[in-house]
Amino acid sequence: MPITTYVFDAYGTLFDVNAAARVAAAEPGRDALAEVWPKLASDWRLKQLEYTWLRAVAGHHCDFWQVTQDGLDWAMEACGLVDAELRERLLALYWELDAFEEVPLMLAALKANGAQTAILSNGSPEMLKGAVDSAGLQTLLDAVLSVESVGVFKPHATVYDLVEGHFGCARDEVLFVSSNGWDACSAAAYGFQTAWVNRAGAPMDRLFGTPQHVLPDLTSIPELG
Repeated sequence: MPITTYVFDAYGTLFDVNAAARVAAAEPGRDALAEVWPKLASDWRLKQLEYTWLRAVAGHHCDFWQVTQDGLDWAMEACGLVDAELRERLLALYWELDAFEEVPLMLAALKANGAQTAILSNGSPEMLKGAVDSAGLQTLLDAVLSVESVGVFKPHATVYDLVEGHFGCARDEVLFVSSNGWDACSAAAYGFQTAWVNRAGAPMDRLFGTPQHVLPDLTSIPELG
């Protein structure tokens, strides 16, 4: 089935989740952060994801902004950082994450080919709007879909249902793209065509689905249709 709809995870896929810690670490007076920012960024992201999975399984949903704050608090403590001003700065930067450099041209190429484009994310609507606006992607996306409309985080199937509900397309007309291996595997099992953006060269997750495409970045996405 030809691909009509290209759906992207947001954080780590379109937007660089390490950017907040990296930018803050380069600011004057951030010597303590400069020494540990890669660990902070890694721990922050890992806890952010772990908390979404645990909340989904336990039935204790909250929005992604709360999860993001909780993950940062754990990561800062793990790095020995006790700095309320730094915490607020990192959270502010998270609303303005950089898009990866290939993103605007890739999305523009999809739109030029007549494709539908969307984000499907754990992010809250307000967080996603901030990131999309900051990156200037508003005109390149037909929809920004958040799990908040169903009250459970990915990889619950009701999240993936949002795509068909919004666009009215068949599952196999969708190319779902994520930098999270577990997300790409889950979407493949759901019935989407899938691409895993494996920027880190990680091993494939041993799960219940396998993505059809494994890519080093987003550049070649328009060629997959």
